[in-house]
Amino acid sequence: MTIRDSLHRRLLTWILVPMLAVGSLVLWQAWSDARRTADTAFDRLLEAASLAISEQVQWQDGQLWLDLPPAALEMLATQNDERVFYAVVDAQGHQVTGNASLPGDPRPDQQDGDTLWYRDIQLQGMSMRQGVRRSRLEDWRFRDVFEVRVAHTREGRDALSWALFRQSLAYLLALAVLTLAALMIAIRFALAPLTRLRRQIRARDPRTLQPLELPLPRELAELRDTLNELLARMRRVKANQERFIGDASHQLRTPLAGLSARAELALRQNNPELWREALETMQATSTRASRLAIQLLSLTRLDNPEYQPELVRTDLNVIAREAVREHWQRCQRQTVDLGLEASDHAVWVMGLDWQLAEALANLIDNACRYGARQVTVKVTTEPRCLAVVDDGPGIPTEHRLLSLRPFHRGQQDGDGSGLGLAIVDGIARTHGARLNLAATILSSQRGLTVSLTFPEPPPCNTAENP
Repeated sequence: MTIRDSLHRRLLTWILVPMLAVGSLVLWQAWSDARRTADTAFDRLLEAASLAISEQVQWQDGQLWLDLPPAALEMLATQNDERVFYAVVDAQGHQVTGNASLPGDPRPDQQDGDTLWYRDIQLQGMSMRQGVRRSRLEDWRFRDVFEVRVAHTREGRDALSWALFRQSLAYLLALAVLTLAALMIAIRFALAPLTRLRRQIRARDPRTLQPLELPLPRELAELRDTLNELLARMRRVKANQERFIGDASHQLRTPLAGLSARAELALRQNNPELWREALETMQATSTRASRLAIQLLSLTRLDNPEYQPELVRTDLNVIAREAVREHWQRCQRQTVDLGLEASDHAVWVMGLDWQLAEALANLIDNACRYGARQVTVKVTTEPRCLAVVDDGPGIPTEHRLLSLRPFHRGQQDGDGSGLGLAIVDGIARTHGARLNLAATILSSQRGLTVSLTFPEPPPCNTAENP
């Protein structure tokens, strides 16, 4: 089962992950502070105990002597039953008295004086904290140096550390719960504009393409503006489709109505010659209507944004030769000189041979319909270009862009449908080619040269033959 993604969940996750990392560092710091506080408190007890012992050390009978008061060690005992050890060592390292053999101060540069040094030790398998005080006798006659070594186990320190840490943990958990609740409320309020946008889109009539109008924060306002731009493009596409459908229905209705009228008129006649004339007219009209329907289907397929054909390596020379071979007889019947200027080498492009053949068919047909007497199909290598050149009346410069629109005809008295150049433009866009319309004879602006310039194809490891 796939869990649906949620922006609320993503925001909460991306906020909580850093918070958990920071919280872990805070907990570690709280534990370190608790240990440090407990060590400081118990180190003060070690200091007091060692000081109390050192004050009781005296010189008697030619040696150091200690009458240890019970209070000196009782101050180190708590309800956690720590074990307490002590030792008094003279300047020669001989233990004067004590209940354990404790290590001394290993620092060689330690100066004589009433100083205290702490460290953690292991004794008889127990972890301990030890304090070593180096002191002197207070008697003016005897200034012997001695060490007071006091150590106790860590039960009390650990208990105090955990008590302090539990207090910090309870505070941090309460703060985390409050922070999480505040975050969830803040995220819900922050995403409220997105909820309003979703509700407005969901409540809209699916047939309307009007822009969205509601106040939003800057980030969502950019999304709203982007949606409005998309809706504007869809309105333009819809308007173009409606205009195209209207023009297409008009273009198809005219020949069909002509066929019906011609057939009705022929049925009223008894002369076979008139019947033959009507049949010939009906055949020409049906041929034009059939070609118009084919062109409409081609243009509709090219304008479909979901139509993404897979382009293959294609030789422009082969396409041009096939087009000239296919249209040569029809051009000869219309006294049109159709020629070919091919490249000496194969001109490879990424394309679809049937679409390029259809583009050449439309260009040759347009040239023949609008008065050209000489038509030449050209293929060039640098740049990779496929062109149709004619000596017809041409298209004025100011009308060339309009001629790419469906059903736009430069000559209203012609019998063309106005779809040829629109189909060529769609094929050029499918191939990523640049379509260019230019005059064949620049001095008189006569004739028309329609060229498709293709990008370089990707390299191919296999050898290609024309």
